[in-house]
Amino acid sequence: MSRGRIRSLRGANGIRVTLTLGATVFGLSAVLLIALPEFFLDLLALDYQSDALVWSMRMIGVTLVALAGNMWVNSTNADDRAVRRVGLVMAVAAGGLGVVTLVIPVALSWFTLLYATVGFAFSVTYVFFLFQSRK
Repeated sequence: MSRGRIRSLRGANGIRVTLTLGATVFGLSAVLLIALPEFFLDLLALDYQSDALVWSMRMIGVTLVALAGNMWVNSTNADDRAVRRVGLVMAVAAGGLGVVTLVIPVALSWFTLLYATVGFAFSVTYVFFLFQSRK
C-alpha cells in the first residue's frame, strides 16, 4: 500500500471507509436475515422453528437495510464533522452488538464468537479513527 493511501485512511476518511465496509456487512446481513432467518437463527444456536424469532430476525433485517443505507449515505455525502459524529454512534453500536452477542441465552458457538468479534473489530476501528481525527 502506498504512503498516499495510508495517509488517506486517517481520521474522517478512515471513518468513511469503515462506514462503507460496515454498510456492506450490514447490507449482506440484512439480506440473509430477510431471506433466510431460520439459517441465521440456526447459526446462533437459537430456535429456528420459532415463528416469533423468525419474525424478529426479519424485522431486524429490515432495520439493517435502513442502517446500512444511512451508513453509506453518510460515508459519501456528509462533511467531516458529521462523519465523526456518525463514527461515534457506530463505535457504541458496534461495541454493543459485540456485547449483546456474547450474552446470547444459549451456549456460545463458533458463529456467535465470530459475530461478536466482527462487532468489536468495527468498534475498535471507529474509535481508532475518531482519535486520529482529533489530531
